[in-house]
Amino acid sequence: MAGILFIISAPSGSGKTTLVERVRSLVDGLDFSISYTTRPPRGSETNGREYHFTERFTFEQMIADGEFLEWAEVFGNYYGTTMAALDHAREAGKDLLLDIDVQGAVQIMKMLPSAVSIFILPPSPEVLEMRLRNRSEAEKMTCEAVIEERLRQARSELEQVQDYKYALVNDVLDQATAEMRAIVLYERGQTNGVEEIAASCLTTAHSPRLDAALESFQVG
Repeated sequence: MAGILFIISAPSGSGKTTLVERVRSLVDGLDFSISYTTRPPRGSETNGREYHFTERFTFEQMIADGEFLEWAEVFGNYYGTTMAALDHAREAGKDLLLDIDVQGAVQIMKMLPSAVSIFILPPSPEVLEMRLRNRSEAEKMTCEAVIEERLRQARSELEQVQDYKYALVNDVLDQATAEMRAIVLYERGQTNGVEEIAASCLTTAHSPRLDAALESFQVG
């Protein structure tokens, strides 16, 4: 069953990129949409690999021309996914993974109710802060104000976890990978060996790991 749209959202520093890459290496037929952004590249990021980096004027012209499936302004920069990304995946007989923030996800959920939404959580504020600091040091961009703002934003985004169909905690990478893989396969109609795992990630399932993560962020 091709053409399923998977929406993946997570606070910055949740390990989302690594998790998505691992799932794509394990599951065939998953295309990944490269978003457009007006922010400058960080570290070793390359145009057309992590993002399509573009000028603000160009992005706003694309908005005016109706080219985006969703777009949002986050931390002063635009991010967006083009309509063409979903069309290309369907034409190729593949499902599409969208790595987007909560604002963009809400837009798509309203526009395409059949989309499968997955929220990825860090296990605790302490772990998230450590990941943010490690990434900032690696990119030589250490800034306390930026780290504090991203922690604040994470708490705000976590308030919307219940709007998503699934949620998983990225505390142990192998386990989180198995859970996301199970969700993708289950939504494709496979049940053998994955149904129970996928069901445990439903936001209505009240997973102890999910509840503990939310409680640590003082959410819920």
